Amino acid sequence: MTKERSAFIYGADAYPYKFSDTHPFHPLRLQLTHSLLESIGALEGVQIISPERATDEQLAYIHDPNFIEAVKEGGQGSLDTVKAQTFGLGTEDTPVFPHMHEASSYLVGGTIAACDAVLRDGYAHAFHLGGGLHHGFRGRASGFCVYNDSSIAIEYMRRKYGARVLYVDTDAHHGDGVQWAFYEDSDVCTLSIHETGRYLFPGTGHVTEKGSGEGFGYSINIPLDAFTEDDSFLHAYRESLKEAVTFFRPDIILTQNGADAHYYDPLSHLHLSIQSFREIPAIVHELAHEYCEGRWVAIGGGGYDKWRVVPRAWSYIWLAMTDQLHLAEERIPKSWLQQWQKEAAEILPSTWSDPAFPVIPRRTEITEKNRLTVDKALYHIRREQEKK
Repeated sequence: MTKERSAFIYGADAYPYKFSDTHPFHPLRLQLTHSLLESIGALEGVQIISPERATDEQLAYIHDPNFIEAVKEGGQGSLDTVKAQTFGLGTEDTPVFPHMHEASSYLVGGTIAACDAVLRDGYAHAFHLGGGLHHGFRGRASGFCVYNDSSIAIEYMRRKYGARVLYVDTDAHHGDGVQWAFYEDSDVCTLSIHETGRYLFPGTGHVTEKGSGEGFGYSINIPLDAFTEDDSFLHAYRESLKEAVTFFRPDIILTQNGADAHYYDPLSHLHLSIQSFREIPAIVHELAHEYCEGRWVAIGGGGYDKWRVVPRAWSYIWLAMTDQLHLAEERIPKSWLQQWQKEAAEILPSTWSDPAFPVIPRRTEITEKNRLTVDKALYHIRREQEKK
């Protein structure tokens, strides 16, 4: 797949989605990734699409108008504390910041632009670095997420293109906002592979959460044990994604690509190396071509080691999408390291691979437990497949 057949959505607009200089969800992650891709020549000859703001009408596909107004008031500094708390704003996780509505609308608009690139403009794939906010609810912000661009984009694709959407979420944190938005729908299938909620926000995503009514069976959750490593994670991912695609037969796949399952990440307990983040997009790329004529939109998400993990992990999405993985076989360019090391809080990695990590003592137990979890999560759709 040539670069010309894939759309890259990125724009340094006047309203960055930035809670504060010290907040873990920092827009510098996007700049670092874009810079790394440029330094290896992966964006040469690519037409970069700048996002436009989503309209209030588009935001209201998922969000309550009263919530949208509260976000506007928050960004203007006129939202009182009590009202803010009602809408999940002004919290430690999701503080109010200037121009919050505008920044959040641009983020949603970028994901919508990626969907249009594939379903309207003829691109096979599209990647929006800034997307992936999957915790926001109809009337409440949550977990660093104001507007839920993932849910809005899915509903947008349903309304405008009549598309059946498979949503695949590999963030360490369960994609709760997206799941609940489509929990009763049979034309959206959500697959979330995440750390078990016993230890981690938001505490949901159990195998028993399978959807309800017409949507029963279309919510698939793979909650993995803490300290899960590459082999076990990739087994769960391959098995569940293959079965979900075969079962659901989507028109398009939307992937949320949080990078917070890495062992360096400070906000989760999974223990993946960068190798998993090389494999994850390569696998979905192959299945998208096999089952839905290549139609695949990828968005970002979590990932809180912004120096050592996120730039490499998210670069792999674009490299897999455009068949340029060979560009990541060598060392990280010195020009990139020299540009950013003076600002970095950690020593930047000089290679695309990670150093070996000590073996987890419970590896065998964790691997077996995860295998059983996968079997439980997929039991229903396997039964349905057997009936056909």
